[in-house]
Amino acid sequence: MLFYWFLKFVAIGPVVQLVFRPKAEGAEHVPATGAAILASNHLSAADWIFMPLQLKRRVTFLAKAEYFTGTGVKGFLQRAFFTGAGQVPIDRSSASAAEDAIQTGIRALRDGKLLGIYPEGTRSPDGRLYRGKIGVARMALETGVPVVPVAMVYRSRRLPFGKKITRVRVRFGAPLDFSRYEGMAGDRFVERSITDEILYEIMTLSGQEYVDVYGATVKKSMDATGASANEVIATLQPPAAEAADRAPTSLAG
Repeated sequence: MLFYWFLKFVAIGPVVQLVFRPKAEGAEHVPATGAAILASNHLSAADWIFMPLQLKRRVTFLAKAEYFTGTGVKGFLQRAFFTGAGQVPIDRSSASAAEDAIQTGIRALRDGKLLGIYPEGTRSPDGRLYRGKIGVARMALETGVPVVPVAMVYRSRRLPFGKKITRVRVRFGAPLDFSRYEGMAGDRFVERSITDEILYEIMTLSGQEYVDVYGATVKKSMDATGASANEVIATLQPPAAEAADRAPTSLAG
């Protein structure tokens, strides 16, 4: 626990604040106490650093177990860093990986923690917002906690001599209450509706274009074929008229 605050206020936080000058909008929407889900878009490997810096409370994230199983000095330091930084290990290699991750998140929420989640399941391959996985909805239904939509927004600022520097904005939306679906965990239609509603709010906050395809599917196809994200999406996305009907809306559910 102490290591988390050391990283935030001494080792990493001051440097990040000086270089990137991240700013928060709507941080008052994050509950001062009690459990909540912070559901964010995922544009950069540094998202999990920028977002917690804008909050007074500690944020717990789910991270792949490989970060915690290294050996030797390097493994020890890596394990200490991710544990101290508020990361909880999940095994993504087993057949039950998705369910295990959901149960780990539920336990963290029942312990009263702020849980950071990326509903897309992976970083965006091209900066657009991709279809969300329903695990976030399952956690919200199982625990009854509010979901705070979060948007990471990156803007490049041009400096003299052709250099650029990235400026970061972290936008927190109003908490979403899904208590009207109490007792409906496991209903995949309900969970899909909730997930789409969360993604709609993230889309509104971030200004991103929405793609009704899983980002992981696009990445896998890009790696296998060498095609661009646009080329892959053209083969996976439904026709324009159907896609318009399937886009997330604020009335989902």
